[in-house]
Amino acid sequence: MKILFIGDIVGRPGRRAVREGLPLLQERYGPFDLVLANAENAAGGNGLTAALAKELTGYGVDFMTTGNHVWDQKEFVEEIAQVENVLRPLNLPPGTPGRGWALVPARNGLSVGLLNAGGKIFMPYDNPFLIVEETVERLREQTPIIVVDFHAEATSEKLAMGWFLDGRATLVVGTHTHVQTADETILPNGTAYITDVGMTGPHDSVIGVDKEGVLRRFLTQMPAKLDVASGDVRLCAVAVQADPETGRALSIERLCLRLPDSSG
Repeated sequence: MKILFIGDIVGRPGRRAVREGLPLLQERYGPFDLVLANAENAAGGNGLTAALAKELTGYGVDFMTTGNHVWDQKEFVEEIAQVENVLRPLNLPPGTPGRGWALVPARNGLSVGLLNAGGKIFMPYDNPFLIVEETVERLREQTPIIVVDFHAEATSEKLAMGWFLDGRATLVVGTHTHVQTADETILPNGTAYITDVGMTGPHDSVIGVDKEGVLRRFLTQMPAKLDVASGDVRLCAVAVQADPETGRALSIERLCLRLPDSSG
């Protein structure tokens, strides 16, 4: 079974990267049985809307995860209940709109358990470990193939989650920091892991944002408008092959596709 997980999609350039880059990856590394993506920054660099979720679905993304920016577009608080292929972090208070996990049908007829959790360190979430463990065990009763998007700031917390789920999840992928790490690996008990899958969007930037505004903030400590950048557009992802019988990962490959025309 082949799964593609696309890193944090940032604004219009990120959506363009998916539109133009995903077919190239499908041709080069696919066909993938399931395409997943973190889309919490797809709307102008902050949040997601139902219309943009539909747009990304049209480009070939099967299911989307989010993170701490999930509510930045206020209408999405109401929309998320009607968008069937978007998750929000699992470890939010009871009664929060949306859901944090799903059983996702893949193209090969199998199902994949997908869950989205947020980190506790420097993030506004409850401790993720126990609820993630409980949800993974529940999903494993229905499928051996489990994918976890751990949207967290601290590398230590992400690494801890990877080891915690080794042998119980097929893939644990870190998101949020927008900088792709080079530590992709298969842990001893068969879980594929990467600390951060990286950013899909403009890399001539500061994590997707125009450099000038960010530098003004750092230099003056005064407010400055932060716009999505446009140059050096790339699609960052990991491609994972898994044993459909056991759920063990067989390989993980880190990908970073630079679009030929990176004007944004």
